[in-house]
Amino acid sequence: MEIEQFNRIVTNLQASLLRQARTLEGGDADANDFVQETFLRLWTMRERLDKHQNIEALAMATLKHIAIDHWRHRRYYECNKGEQTQDLIIEKDYLAAKDEMAFIGMIVEHLPPLQQQIFRLKDIDGYENEEITKICGCTVEAVRQNLSRARRRIQKEYVRLTIERNKLCK
Repeated sequence: MEIEQFNRIVTNLQASLLRQARTLEGGDADANDFVQETFLRLWTMRERLDKHQNIEALAMATLKHIAIDHWRHRRYYECNKGEQTQDLIIEKDYLAAKDEMAFIGMIVEHLPPLQQQIFRLKDIDGYENEEITKICGCTVEAVRQNLSRARRRIQKEYVRLTIERNKLCK
């Protein structure tokens, strides 16, 4: 990928990456740093970017990984460095969160195709409703309704499956 093409693509992603970074970090303090680090990581892999179908999705995933790494680093240094129990608690929390995300991912995979696509675009990839309407070919109202239905169904299935899982564990 040429430098001009890389700059054009990356510059177009900056606003959406910054918006996503603010939601992950909760403010502007580290959001700009996250975006810059994302650009740096994309730059190091610029030769392979032509092979990726969706560079924006790659950038969003990279940004999320950077945020997780930052969270782990900060969490580690806020805790007592000398106590291994604190490290075990952090690892346990991380593994539990990872299991819950896999569990929710499984539920999302069983949504109807349109709801699944809209949910992924909105809540996972961070697209705006107007962008989703262009991708899916739906009206804004249809996107809103399908997103609402998907979220309700995910919540209902999550509660149901969690109750069943807890019954099996007893």
